[in-house]
Amino acid sequence: MCGRFIAKTDHAWQNFFTLKKPPPRFESYNIAPSQDVPVVRRGEGGNDCDLLRWGLVPFFAHGVPGKYSTINARVETVASSPAYRGPWKRAQRCIVPANGFYEWQQQPDGTKQPWFVHLTGSELFGFAGLWDRSVTESGAALESFTIITLPAAPFMAEIHNSRRREPAILRQSEHECWLAGSEAEARAALHAAAAGELSAHRVSRRVNTPRNQGPALIAAVE
Repeated sequence: MCGRFIAKTDHAWQNFFTLKKPPPRFESYNIAPSQDVPVVRRGEGGNDCDLLRWGLVPFFAHGVPGKYSTINARVETVASSPAYRGPWKRAQRCIVPANGFYEWQQQPDGTKQPWFVHLTGSELFGFAGLWDRSVTESGAALESFTIITLPAAPFMAEIHNSRRREPAILRQSEHECWLAGSEAEARAALHAAAAGELSAHRVSRRVNTPRNQGPALIAAVE
């Protein structure tokens, strides 16, 4: 799964995600569910980057978040789950830019040790996501998203040893087919990271509290 990540906009985003214009200014070293986060979507004439709520609120929910978590959508049920089958069928696919994410490893004593995970040799990547638009009774529109997760490959299974899941990370060459390709092409882009594609190190438990921020959160600890 993916329950916390980091993102910081810079000049590289526009070329990396083929954006029509620079992304909104954003920086967070501890993004938590329900926060507004930059998301890349296919718009008229190219790709746009907008702020959307993390935690998908389905179109039929009238803008009211449900009682169950929708920050992650399992690839096994993304086409059948009531919350996600609509966006999947309508090809409302998006890319969630990130510089890294946190995952928690269950320790023998029952405690959980946070790790910072990032792409080897790159400071920027994108999660595969779905988005939806839900209109409240007052007529206000709420746009939100979820990150797709997969069964973990061995590297992430060792870190996320309680559930053995990992987020679907898109290679840059897969951005176009994910945003605008067929369902089959999009499915092919949903795969676990290959051996060596991800790197990780232990970080401070300060990341457990969402209000804690700053680059010190991703520093390695013993």
